[in-house]
Amino acid sequence: MAQRYGGQFSPDGNTRDHRGGDQRPAPAAPARARHRLESRTKWITIAGIPLLLGAFWQDPTGMAANLLGFGGLAAGMWMTREGLQAEAAYDARRTARRPAIPRKLFGAVLTGLGLGVGAWAPDALAGAGIIGVAGAALHMLAFGMDPMRDKGMEGVDTFQQDRVARIIAEGQAYLDSMKDAILRTGERRLEARVNMFEATAHTLFDQVEQNPGHLTAVRRYLGVYLLGARDATVKFADLYAQTRDPRALADWQALLDDLETNFAARTRSLLEGGRTDMDIEISVLRDRLAREGVRPEMKALESRDDPGFAEWLRDLDKDKVRR
Repeated sequence: MAQRYGGQFSPDGNTRDHRGGDQRPAPAAPARARHRLESRTKWITIAGIPLLLGAFWQDPTGMAANLLGFGGLAAGMWMTREGLQAEAAYDARRTARRPAIPRKLFGAVLTGLGLGVGAWAPDALAGAGIIGVAGAALHMLAFGMDPMRDKGMEGVDTFQQDRVARIIAEGQAYLDSMKDAILRTGERRLEARVNMFEATAHTLFDQVEQNPGHLTAVRRYLGVYLLGARDATVKFADLYAQTRDPRALADWQALLDDLETNFAARTRSLLEGGRTDMDIEISVLRDRLAREGVRPEMKALESRDDPGFAEWLRDLDKDKVRR
């Protein structure tokens, strides 16, 4: 049966679907980070097509040079695109390690080799070398270098962060399976419902990535609960695609509602726990400073509206006059 599309920005502003269900727009799942220069690699590869086409009007040596030149250019652009994607993911995260492989650097080398080999001629070896070096240099000027240092990793347990990355990748695989299974129902509103659940799960993912020490508290959510949600969604999709059973739909939606509530509550508890830990650290530091006799300075730092702030300034001026 045809289904009318409606949403927040539809002409009639309708937020109900043809069954009377709620059709409010759901938050989209986080998209892959995209680098602003990523599309340039495609155009540079296209610009190298004359090397490929011209190879068929060359002698065997020239044909090999042209084919190798185009292959090196295409491989360099592919490696560069991978490097740009890795850089975009690096920039999108608050804490990130530098890429394990400097893909953009390798892309520059391959691009230079491709251009040099493509311009090769028996009587112009020096010119081909100059073209290759110039191409690699221009590549680095156009696309920049790879991130060469970790970001926000001071004091972070790298072993624990690796565990977090593996478990989050496993949880994302469960979410992807849910999205794939719900496609069998053929209803966009159910696909949007899964996207909403994925967005809620990603909020918890972000909290754990920022503080890997929370992994123990949320490991069930990232593993057992998401695995159960995936299995339930797969079975629901198979049943609903055949029977359109409204009771099965209600039960499945209630399950996602409960899971979302629990995921959101766990995220809030992690935030509150982080605030509590910070308050404890500040309290301990203030006590130590008080024992060292620098309590007035702490009062001044707490708030400039504090009644003791003006008195502290007057005492400071008196000390300067005495000196």
